[in-house]
Order: sequence, then C-alpha cells, then structure tokens
Amino acid sequence: MSRIGKQPVVVPAGVTITVSSDNVVTVKGPKGELKETIDRDIKVEVKDGEVLFTRPTDQIRHRAMHGLYRALIANLVKGVTDGYKKDLELVGVGFKAANTGNLLDLALGYSHNIIFEVPKELKVATVTEKGQNPKIMLEGIDKQLIGQVAAKLRSLRKPEPYKGKGVKYAGEVLRRKAGKAAGK
Repeated sequence: MSRIGKQPVVVPAGVTITVSSDNVVTVKGPKGELKETIDRDIKVEVKDGEVLFTRPTDQIRHRAMHGLYRALIANLVKGVTDGYKKDLELVGVGFKAANTGNLLDLALGYSHNIIFEVPKELKVATVTEKGQNPKIMLEGIDKQLIGQVAAKLRSLRKPEPYKGKGVKYAGEVLRRKAGKAAGK
C-alpha cells in the first residue's frame, strides 16, 4: 500500500466534500470552492469526516495515482481552509515591482518593463521598503496555480550564480560561484 495513499484526509469543520458520479471531487470551504477530477480506477469515499482512497490493484500506475490523488485532495482541503502564500524577492540594482489590481509592472534590468497579468483567482501585492529588496506576495487557494505563477515570474529573470541578481523565492538559498581570480 502507498504510505501516503492509505492515510485518510481529515475534513475540518466548515468544509464540505462531495464526489459526483463521474469522479469529480468538489471541496467547498470558507475561502472558496475547488474541483479535482480523479481517475476512474481510484475509488473515493467520504465518511465520518474523512476522505478515504482505495485502488483496485497493485499495478505501478494504480500505486502512483493512489498517493497522488490523496495529496491533491489534501492540498484542496488546506487551500479552502487556510489558503496558500508565496513570496518572491527582486535582487538587483534598479529592479522594481508595482501592481495595479492584478497587473504586475516589473523592471528587471531589460530595456523595457514587463507587464505580467496575474490570474484573477490570485491576490498579488508588492512591497518596496528602503534598504530592502522589492517583494512580490502571491496569495490564493489553489496551490498548483500559485506555484505555476511564481515559477513563471521567476523565469523572467532567474537568479544568476555570481552576484545572485534576479527574481528568487523568499528564503531560497542560491548556490554561488567564485568570480575570476585576480591576474598577477
């Protein structure tokens, strides 16, 4: 058995989980509603405030999906109760970030500013304090969407290994390289 797949997902108070006939799991909570389509081979049961997952055989494919779908539903439950947050830092001279609604205006050292539209499901905020690197904060209930948007923002200017300039996750530790050795 999958160690993750056989653990039940505990449903907190204020969260309702429904499973439709075509294996679509809907999770409703205080922060919103999320849906996930489950493979038809994996059986989902909601009973006694827990969600249980069972697989039909021990095939590699079924074993892989068993733990996957349990983790995805656990992420949905956590999202509709607490939500998710991801912070990014802009490291570099002249790097700036400003937002108006869900439009993000980034100055990342290119000849032009980059206008990035954040999906409406997410909230975005920017903070620029004197003596600190500008920060971008993403908040929402969908863990996959936040991770995807944060990765896309990071890919606009990845941190380089010599000075560490670029867009990085808050708390990310970069592997640094030594520069050229001084001649003579």
